Amino acid sequence: MNLATLRIATRFCGPPGSGNGGYVAGLMAGYAPDTVEVRLRAPVPLDQALPLLATPDGGLELRAGERAIATAAPLDLDLEVPPAVPFAAAVEAAARWRGAREHVSPGCFVCGPGRRDGLGLTPGPLEHGGRACVAAPWQPDPSLAGTRGRVRPEFLWAALDCPGYFAVIPDARTLLVGSFCCRVDETLAVGEPSVVVGWSLGSRGRTHRAATALYGEDGRCVARATALWIEPRAG
Repeated sequence: MNLATLRIATRFCGPPGSGNGGYVAGLMAGYAPDTVEVRLRAPVPLDQALPLLATPDGGLELRAGERAIATAAPLDLDLEVPPAVPFAAAVEAAARWRGAREHVSPGCFVCGPGRRDGLGLTPGPLEHGGRACVAAPWQPDPSLAGTRGRVRPEFLWAALDCPGYFAVIPDARTLLVGSFCCRVDETLAVGEPSVVVGWSLGSRGRTHRAATALYGEDGRCVARATALWIEPRAG
């Protein structure tokens, strides 16, 4: 059954010429009644009509032509998150963000240093609660608002994407999001001082698992996520 037709605007790109994985996954999740894990099977094209289908097993499928480029299936995300990082500490960590010196996708909507209309996340390293992680401050701008001045859920998903990349890779290596699962418990007000934290869940070969969490001004955990990042084969 065709649920909707999605069109990923150029503004919401990740790697050159394709949609940001977290943003795309968040759009898809908006059509699911429960928490889902989204698997990104191919680059998501920009500014094209992409049918979103409901599958017989209760999942979702995003198509480009005859090809399924992303799928979603229900998943109960049980992720323990650390205490919130203070906003001031996140600001200090952001000053150590390596993406300011070298970046594989400078046009990325979430973390691209060349973007004035992006989220502007700059997750830098710090030690927090005995754990190595990254953190970035974030104050969502009005263009991200839905109803009543609250940030739309797909942008919460997007904000939890790239910090996971910086948490698992110490250099400017290309990784692609293979799967992404986010549980949104609350939302943020536009302009609310918030913090995104990311940490590694372990690596094996070319695959890296990351966790991220988003905290509001009062330290509440607004959303949490896990992702599988994949390093493309050389050549």
